[in-house]
Amino acid sequence: MYPRSFADGGGDGIGDLAGIRSRLHYLSELGVDAIWFSPWYPSPMADAGYDVSDYRDIDPVFGTLAEAEALIREAHELGIRTIVDVVPNHCSDAHPWFQAALAGGPDAPERELFWFRPGRGPNGDERPTDWVGEFGGPTWTRTVNPDGTPGDWYLHLFAPEQPDFNWDHPRVRAEFEDVLRFWFDRGVDGIRIDSAGLLVKDGTLPETRPDRPHPFRDQDGVHEIYRGWRRVADSYPGDRALIGEVWLPDRQRFANYLRPDELHAAFNFDFLGCAWDASALRESIDGTLHAHAPVGAPATWVLSNHDVTRHVTRYGRADTRFSFAAKREGIPTDLELGTRRARAAALLSLALPGAAYVYQGEELGLWEVEDIPFELRQDPMWERSGRVDPGRDGCRVPLPWAGDAPPFGFSPDGAAAGPWLPQPADWKDRTVRAQTGDPHSMLELYRAAIAIRRSDAALGDGALTWLPAPDRVLAFAREPGFTCLVNLSAAAVPLPPHERLLLASGPLDDDRLPPDTAVWLRTG
Repeated sequence: MYPRSFADGGGDGIGDLAGIRSRLHYLSELGVDAIWFSPWYPSPMADAGYDVSDYRDIDPVFGTLAEAEALIREAHELGIRTIVDVVPNHCSDAHPWFQAALAGGPDAPERELFWFRPGRGPNGDERPTDWVGEFGGPTWTRTVNPDGTPGDWYLHLFAPEQPDFNWDHPRVRAEFEDVLRFWFDRGVDGIRIDSAGLLVKDGTLPETRPDRPHPFRDQDGVHEIYRGWRRVADSYPGDRALIGEVWLPDRQRFANYLRPDELHAAFNFDFLGCAWDASALRESIDGTLHAHAPVGAPATWVLSNHDVTRHVTRYGRADTRFSFAAKREGIPTDLELGTRRARAAALLSLALPGAAYVYQGEELGLWEVEDIPFELRQDPMWERSGRVDPGRDGCRVPLPWAGDAPPFGFSPDGAAAGPWLPQPADWKDRTVRAQTGDPHSMLELYRAAIAIRRSDAALGDGALTWLPAPDRVLAFAREPGFTCLVNLSAAAVPLPPHERLLLASGPLDDDRLPPDTAVWLRTG
C-alpha cells in the first residue's frame, strides 16, 4: 500500500489513514493476509516519505499516531496483519541528528552518525569519490560551515535531502533497534526494510571497479546488523517478520540475507523484472526456489510495486522486462495485450510456492500513467536523471473507487482539492465499483484466485513439480491434485486431463488454452 494514493479521507487530495480505515473491509474482501505500508512518518517529502525526519510518529498529512494505532487494531480485528516500512540507509536532512551535525560545524559529534568527509583537491573542492547515486548523479554534497566558509561533504546514495547514516557507529545501530521495538510495541507484525543491502560502506571509500567488491552494495557487514534485528523480532511473542528490499543479481548473495538468524523474507526482483517468456520465467522460478531451499526461507513473488512500471504496461510492450536503466518516455504499449498477460501472470504468481505480494491497483488492472504533465511530476528520479527516466509517479497515481470521472471516489464528495496526481479519465472502467460483481473483471479474478489460494491445501507453502508441456507453455503441479498451466505461445494448446476447472484468466477455446492465458485445474 502506498498511503498517499490509496484513499483520501480528509478531502485534501492526498491519501491518509482515515481513508485507509474506511476501506479496510475492501481489503478483507479481497482476501489479503497483511498490508505493507510505504512510509507514513513525518517527512519533508523530498522523496515521497523515504526521507524520514522522525521514525516514531506519523506525518500530519496522513493523520496521527493514535490513528495509526487504531488502524493496526482494526486491521487485526479483520484478520489482517500490518507491516511498516523502515528506511535505515538514510534519513531526511531535516532529521534532528543531521541538523545538529550541520549546526555544530566540523567538530559536532553528530557528524560521526553520518558520512562527512573532506573533499579532494587543494581546496577540498572535489567530491570525496565519483560514486554514482541510486537515482543517478553524484552522491556527495558540500556543506557550509557556521562561519560561512566551505565545509566538508556528506554522502547521500539517493537525493541530497537524504543523508546516509554511518552504520559503523553503535548509536545508529541502537537507535534503529529501538525504532523496531517502538512499532512492535504498537502491534505491528512486520518490518519491510528499504534498500536493505546498502547500509554498510567501505570506509576507505574506494572507487567502484568491476574487479573488486562494490564499496556500498551488499557489504558483508550488513548481516551483523540484521542478526541484531532478528534478535529484537524474536524477543516478541507470536510472529514478527523482517522483509528486505534486496536488489542483487547473485542468488547466493541474495540468499545470505535469509539465513535462519537474519531476515525472514526478501523481495524477488528477478521475477518482477523477468520477461513474459516461458523459458525466462521457468529459469527465474527454478532459480528462486533453489536459492531459498538451503536457508529454509519462503520464496516471494512480486509483479509490481511503487517503484516500477506497472506490469499491465510492461507486458504490452515489445520488451516485457523491467529495469531502471531501460525506463524511458514514449515506449509503445498495447494495453489490451498487457492486460491479458497480466491476468495470466496473476494466476501464475498466486500458484507458486511461497508468499505473493500484490501492489495496490494491480487487482484493478491499472496501467502506468505515462502522460503526467511535467510540472506535476514529483519524483526526484525524474529531475536527477536529467529528465531521461520518467520517474515513478506513473505507478503512484491515486486509486479509482467509483464514479465516471476523477477523482473516482478517491476523495470525499465536495473535496476542496483534486488528487495529488491526475487520474486518467479512462479509469472509469477500472473503478472498484465498476468491477465488483463483473465475473470478467480483473478485481473478481483476484478475489477468486486469492480465495482459492487461501482454501486449497495445495497452495501456499510446499513443493512444485514441472509437468511435460508444449513449447513455450509452463505447466506445474502442486500437491494434492492441483495443476497450473500458462500458455505463452502463439497458438492454443489442449488442456491436460483434469477433473474440473478451478479458474481461468480468460475465455477458453473449447478444451484448449488460448495464448497469454492461464488456468488452474483440479487433477485429483
